[in-house]
Amino acid sequence: MAFIDYYKILGIEKNATEKDIKKAYRKLARKYHPDLNPNNKEAEKKFKEINEANEVLSHPENRKKYDKYGKDWEHAEHFEKAEQQQQHYKRSAQQQSSGGFYESDYSDFFESMFGGSHRRSGGRVQYKGQDYNAELKLNLTDVFTTHKQTLTVNNKKIRLTIPAGVKDGQIIKIKGHGGPGINGGPNGDLHIKFSIFNNTSFKRDKDNLYKTIDLDLYKAIIGGTITVDTFDGKVKLTVKPETKNGTKIKLKGKGFPVYKKEGEFGDLYISYQIKIPTNLSSKEKELFNELAKLRTS
Repeated sequence: MAFIDYYKILGIEKNATEKDIKKAYRKLARKYHPDLNPNNKEAEKKFKEINEANEVLSHPENRKKYDKYGKDWEHAEHFEKAEQQQQHYKRSAQQQSSGGFYESDYSDFFESMFGGSHRRSGGRVQYKGQDYNAELKLNLTDVFTTHKQTLTVNNKKIRLTIPAGVKDGQIIKIKGHGGPGINGGPNGDLHIKFSIFNNTSFKRDKDNLYKTIDLDLYKAIIGGTITVDTFDGKVKLTVKPETKNGTKIKLKGKGFPVYKKEGEFGDLYISYQIKIPTNLSSKEKELFNELAKLRTS
């Protein structure tokens, strides 16, 4: 997506030798290895960056491409083919007595390499820049309310508004924040995919929430009131006498926010799981025996 300075990540200069790269990598890998930094997300991220930098810079061919093309090093062959094709058509054009230049052929080739639209300006073909793809990891509690986050993409800060109700796997497009256009063409776009981790005891299905709670046997038999957690607070519920195990109730409007529909919420479904008492006292066992006799008499 954005340009990453692999030399900076490894803490070395651009003229570093293979030995320097190997030495820097081993030192940092030991420092940030997950086994030495359990449950440390920042160290885990750093370890991945270090490995990525090493994979590129320790490979002579990849390093050469990276030094020449920067963030686009993986597309080096495409750039080189496009340049060769351009030179070919320019030479052909010079040989044409009519002065014709098959730039349309070159444009088709370039578009097949990189995709995207193109247009002409002053005799030059303009191409839209490369689209970037990014993944944004959030907790479920993060997307219960609309909030803002600042992202750094290609050394530029983007103030992003994340609407409440965003779903796991959902992709949004930020226009113009991709790679720079070619020959003055428009910038590409930034596509952000949301990866949402459920850090709650609720199960989410679209805009509805589901939760199973323990219900005391005595409350299930004789009824009463209980207090349960919803996503944004507690509510009191009335339990009907003789409530059966697995009974499900719906709390309207207590689910998850509906994406881009302010004030609208899904529903919360509560399922009762009747909890059987354990470690009964002699008196309790005696009373249950009496109840059993009453039910069979």
